[in-house]
Amino acid sequence: MLPDLSVLWVIFFVLLSVAVVNTLLFRPLLRVMKERQERESAARAAAAGAAAEAEGAAAEFESKTRAARAELYRHMDETRRAALAARAASLAETRGAAEQEIAAAASQLRADVEQARARLAADAAELGKAMAERVLDRRVS
Repeated sequence: MLPDLSVLWVIFFVLLSVAVVNTLLFRPLLRVMKERQERESAARAAAAGAAAEAEGAAAEFESKTRAARAELYRHMDETRRAALAARAASLAETRGAAEQEIAAAASQLRADVEQARARLAADAAELGKAMAERVLDRRVS
């Protein structure tokens, strides 16, 4: 029992068509798919690298921003302290000047009071003498 010769031709043509389809269709298709997969992997790796770089840049930006804010707050605090010190010095100077003026005015007032008392005492003595002369109707010594 020999197989029919047509079966051999069918097997030959099937093998030939498998080889042709494999060479002309499957190999190029698999090659394109493999290249596409490699490019996709490379693009994913590049995207991951870019994301890592962006995170690093964001962290660096945040760090520099934090440092700049700290420097700004330190400068503002120094300026505020200097202004408070200048204000305190000015206030102390003004208070000292006011106390000197008050002391001078109090001293002048005491002198004026003493002078007025002396004048009042002299005027009282003179008035008393004048009243006594009028009441007695003669000169009092």
